[in-house]
Parts: sequence; structure tokens; C-alpha cells
Amino acid sequence: MSRTVPGTDQGHEGNWSIPVKNVIEQGAVRKFADAIGDANPLYRDVDFARHTRRKRVQAPPTFACTLDYGVLAGVSLSDAGLIHGEQSFRFARPLFVGDELWCSQRLEDVTTRTVAGVATTYHVVLQTGVDGDGETVFTARTTVIRRGGGGVS
Repeated sequence: MSRTVPGTDQGHEGNWSIPVKNVIEQGAVRKFADAIGDANPLYRDVDFARHTRRKRVQAPPTFACTLDYGVLAGVSLSDAGLIHGEQSFRFARPLFVGDELWCSQRLEDVTTRTVAGVATTYHVVLQTGVDGDGETVFTARTTVIRRGGGGVS
């Protein structure tokens, strides 16, 4: 779901994208909750949320996949042949409707191995969301796999 997919070229590891401002919007949260089939009123109902510990409408944790993390300079890869291999999240706190987060990403690692006679490249990407106070709200680590075919665009 990330708008930027890491490239295959080694040598781009460690460089961060320029942070992009993202606003967590109620309509987007509601549509995302619908899409994943989660009817939890915490993601939809302001009155319900007011009576919870945090008193605010939250976004589902995986909503972080929809955010814009910016472009990794010098790294671009066509979508053909990509596989979403793995993803994990760590949150300092939930994502709330109305949050303004500055999101960026960096290519942590690129590894190519031969699997069943086919060159298979694994790209590990770290993504972060930071609030206006400079506090990291979440980090996500994603592994994207390219198996043969395709190429850098």
C-alpha cells in the first residue's frame, strides 16, 4: 500500500526520504475500516470514542500502510513481480483522527539470493511517523520481494 516501493540497486541503503506531512482524516479512517471489515466503533463514532480511555477516534493500526512516506532518491521500481513479504509495526501511541504526522522511509537492506533457480531480491524498508513535537508515533518495517522478471523503471 505504500506509494513508494524500494528499488533493487544496492548502495541506496540508509538514505531517508524527505518527510511528507500526512493528516489522519475521519473519512479515510472510516473507509479503511470498511475495507478491512472492522466495524469497531472506536474507528467511526466520535460519541463512542469520547467515552474511552483516550477520548478520541482512532485509526486501525494498519492504517499506517496508507500514508505517504515520500520518495527514496535514486530508487524506483516498477510494480511487476513484487510480493509483499512481511510487515511489522511498533506504536508509541495509537493514530488519532486529526493527527498531523511527518512520514519518511529509508531503505535498510537489499539482498539478492537465488531461489529455485530464480534471482530473488529482498528489500527491507523502515518507515516512521513523527508528530509535530518531534515524537516518533510509530515505526514500520516492511519486506518487499521481487522474484525474477521486471526491473528498475
